[in-house]
Amino acid sequence: MKLDILAIAAHPDDVELSCAGTLMMEKLQGKKTGIVDLTQGELGTRGNIETRFAEAAAAAKIMDIDARENLGIPDGFFENTREYQLKVVEAIRYYQPTIILTNAPSDRHPDHGRAAQLVRDAAWLSGLRKIETSRNGEQQAAWRPTYVFNFIQDRYLEPDFVMDISAVIERKLAAIRAYATQFDTVPDDEPQTYISSPAFLQSIIDRCRMYGKTVGVPYAEGFISDKTLGLQNFNSFIQHVT
Repeated sequence: MKLDILAIAAHPDDVELSCAGTLMMEKLQGKKTGIVDLTQGELGTRGNIETRFAEAAAAAKIMDIDARENLGIPDGFFENTREYQLKVVEAIRYYQPTIILTNAPSDRHPDHGRAAQLVRDAAWLSGLRKIETSRNGEQQAAWRPTYVFNFIQDRYLEPDFVMDISAVIERKLAAIRAYATQFDTVPDDEPQTYISSPAFLQSIIDRCRMYGKTVGVPYAEGFISDKTLGLQNFNSFIQHVT
């Protein structure tokens, strides 16, 4: 399956919190989009593997993405090793994305930074034809995406560019709320956590509003690039009211 944009993230819900709006905006432009979750989020305080899979499926439907899979890498304990690099290489070669979106390079959760480096390394290794991988019994061709961008998560990081998501902000919030075990603030028999509080979800909305304000739109998501980005013409700029 050939995708235009593939989000690869450490945990189910990372994408929804950080770049769901961008995936949906690109889908509205006719792009094919997908998500690869590295882990099952099994160490999360609330919920379990089964509820996370159900919630991820519900969120995927809201986002109207073309594919979603989970690599089953151990939550909390994975490292940037050859074993896990090859798992990610296999997924990249299968979906052949032009653009990869992945975790913040550093963040409150240590998995996020590790995932970011794992994905960046795998994206480069995926282009080496002498690294052999297969899926469904078929040898895979080498494939290297054109861009790997980091989305921004809990810690504030200065973005290199932002994406206007104003048209889909309500769908983004619906995709986040699909993870009811994580973000349902109604008191229940599970312990309340940093992300289950109403203040956390409000901070996501406020961050999108803040990034939007920098370019004169209601809501935006921010990204970091390790490459200099070029324009073919100035029509690519958002019209900024000054």
